[in-house]
Amino acid sequence: MSIDFPLILLLLVASSGVIWSVDRLMFAPKRRARVEQGAPLESVPEPVLVEYAGSFFPVLFAIFVLRSFIVEPFQIPSSSMVPTLEVGDYILVNKFTYGLRLPVARTKVISIGEPERGDVMVFFPPHQNKTYFIKRVIGIPGDVIEYKGKRLYVNGEPIEQEHIDVMIERGRPYHRVRETVSSGEIRDIQIDPYRPAIDFKEVVRPGHYFMMGDNRDNSSDSRVWGQVPEEDIVGKAFAIWMHWESVISVPSFSRVGGIH
Repeated sequence: MSIDFPLILLLLVASSGVIWSVDRLMFAPKRRARVEQGAPLESVPEPVLVEYAGSFFPVLFAIFVLRSFIVEPFQIPSSSMVPTLEVGDYILVNKFTYGLRLPVARTKVISIGEPERGDVMVFFPPHQNKTYFIKRVIGIPGDVIEYKGKRLYVNGEPIEQEHIDVMIERGRPYHRVRETVSSGEIRDIQIDPYRPAIDFKEVVRPGHYFMMGDNRDNSSDSRVWGQVPEEDIVGKAFAIWMHWESVISVPSFSRVGGIH
């Protein structure tokens, strides 16, 4: 079951803020008055719940604002974006590149920009709409996306491919391929030569985006569960800040850098 962390954080901020505010407005003045009337300070202690609420509220509020509107950290749980992102990569996602959204409700309140082809984007997919996914934007509204013989075509134009290397993972060979788009952008993808190609052709609907993993033959993406609506966008992944595959391994900073 997926944990709705934004909702949990919102509830914690709201509850601690309400407790602290109600005490400051209603009960704290009465305690001060009793002290001013001569009652010993220790006889009118601040309730433990209020003390904790007052301590945690500013911290929780700062975290809530930071991860809801500015930047949010994520860990990569699967190999669907290899070689760009590996299992155990810790990444940062820009929450305002595509506009400011209300947390939990996902409603865009300020429009700043729109996803572009090639962006690595975090979003909620149609089939698991409370689970974070990360893939690459392949098609924007109106694009015609075609995949033939494991080669990508966008609006009838083939994406240039160059074979780079053969990688052996768990005794199985994978082809590392470099794609160059018309804008000059370069990205590396991974192809499994032993998996048959599944060709398709699809038009991206208005307000939707077509997503694919860079590990083309090992990715559940828009080819499986459909296009991603604009309201389910979370943000743009822009940096790797740490790699830590498991609690029994040692954290590494060798992969620190931008995401392309």
